[in-house]
Amino acid sequence: MKTDPRNPIFHDEDAAREHLEGVRWPDGPVCPHCGETKRVHRLEGKSHRAGLFQCNACLQAFSVTVGSCMERSHIPLTKWVLGFHKMAASKKGISAKQLQRELGLGSYRTAWFMAMRIREAMSPDKAAPPIGGKGKIVESDETFVGGKKKNVHRGKPEPKKHAVHALVERGGKVRAKHVADVTAKTLRGTLEEVSKKSELHTDDSLANYFIGPEFASHRAVNHSAGEYVSKDGKAHIQSAESFFALLKRGVYGSFHSVSEQHLQRYVDEFAFRFNTRSSLGIEDTERTRLAIKGASGKRLQYRQSSATGA
Repeated sequence: MKTDPRNPIFHDEDAAREHLEGVRWPDGPVCPHCGETKRVHRLEGKSHRAGLFQCNACLQAFSVTVGSCMERSHIPLTKWVLGFHKMAASKKGISAKQLQRELGLGSYRTAWFMAMRIREAMSPDKAAPPIGGKGKIVESDETFVGGKKKNVHRGKPEPKKHAVHALVERGGKVRAKHVADVTAKTLRGTLEEVSKKSELHTDDSLANYFIGPEFASHRAVNHSAGEYVSKDGKAHIQSAESFFALLKRGVYGSFHSVSEQHLQRYVDEFAFRFNTRSSLGIEDTERTRLAIKGASGKRLQYRQSSATGA
């Protein structure tokens, strides 16, 4: 996808639909109802709306938005394509208000729900294999995220900070999760996503000393003594800290504050961009395509996004 604003996919509904079909179904349309790939044909003629397909296996009609986070949306496809691009390319995130302005959406509520749907598309595969492995280093760290006191209206209480734990494979991907606390019991549960054959790097928190022996080896950086890299230069958790720096700059600069109810969705958004960053050979074009592909099977209804957490 080119960032050229003159690209037809940002202005022409047919071009946008064709683009979405090509990304979601590179080998031809797939029925979202039954998974049929062969007995599917496009419905032509004035009596059918554009982009409609018929599955002769289950006799259901569908379009490229059905079975995705875009299902039952009245937002034009051109705006969906541009919205995916904006959120995939914005390193520090983009607020719903900014999306509303740049996409010309009718209301803040529409922009907010659109952003939440795209974040759902960016959420990780729950069946993903553990990170790390023999000869690999995994960094484990935690931080607290919340709004700044100076941004709070007069008379309002100071925003509560919420814990986020991150696991980063050195030079690779991150797994990040909002956690209730940073006790050894809680952290041990999140570390189940790491291969026990990995070398684990953490800070000098007491909780980590109870967990470290479960891995091939464990090295800790003594933060309490002002150490951020071990004397031999090998032990550190700076990859995890880099991820947290991006997350916090996004929260403070773009969103100002994030409720605990929705924190995991924002964490997933930043983790998606971190896992598809330029240093891994992925640029804006491919990152946007990956986000659109991730929309399949992730329908999100407004009552789910507004009434429940991630």
